[in-house]
Amino acid sequence: MFTINIYLKLALIAICFVGGILLTVLYGFGYSWILFLIGLALLASYLLLGTIQSSSELVQMQDFAGAKKRLALTKFPSLLYVSNRAFFYIINGSIDMQEGNMSGAEDYFEKALALKLPTETEKAMVLMQMANINASRGKWTKAKNYFREAKKLKVTEPTLKDQMSQFEQALAQQGGMKRMGGGRNSQMMRQGGKRRRPKMR
Repeated sequence: MFTINIYLKLALIAICFVGGILLTVLYGFGYSWILFLIGLALLASYLLLGTIQSSSELVQMQDFAGAKKRLALTKFPSLLYVSNRAFFYIINGSIDMQEGNMSGAEDYFEKALALKLPTETEKAMVLMQMANINASRGKWTKAKNYFREAKKLKVTEPTLKDQMSQFEQALAQQGGMKRMGGGRNSQMMRQGGKRRRPKMR
């Protein structure tokens, strides 16, 4: 897909409008309308598309700091196409997770879930991120709820399917550890009840 570097795009927008104003003043609108048209087209693409594609490419290259700076160039996320707005929140959330900011990541993922995601696979991906966040905090009930919602969706991405399978195994192991822990605790309590009090001197 053909894209224009965001810095070049912003520069072209400024050149088109400034040049258009100068031509209008010097020679009239008949000489400048084409510059205004090009400037408006570039401005519309910036407002509707933002910097999502280039930011996602930086994330794929593990350049999270660069991706965060690139996302910051999207000044009006509320004006983005719905799908691009969702990815704006998803990428921000993913970066926050990498930086250990789970609260920030959760906020971004919740905003993404509130929007219409393009496919069920992408919705499942966000739900699994929420499940992982809650699991890392020990909130297993919420983690299970998000996982159940993800399992209801039609997932076509093999990597995500593997992650869901691993998460299901982790949930099963966590449940088994709870049962074993409960048994050991009960046994220790019973053993503790048989202990004699030390003699007082």
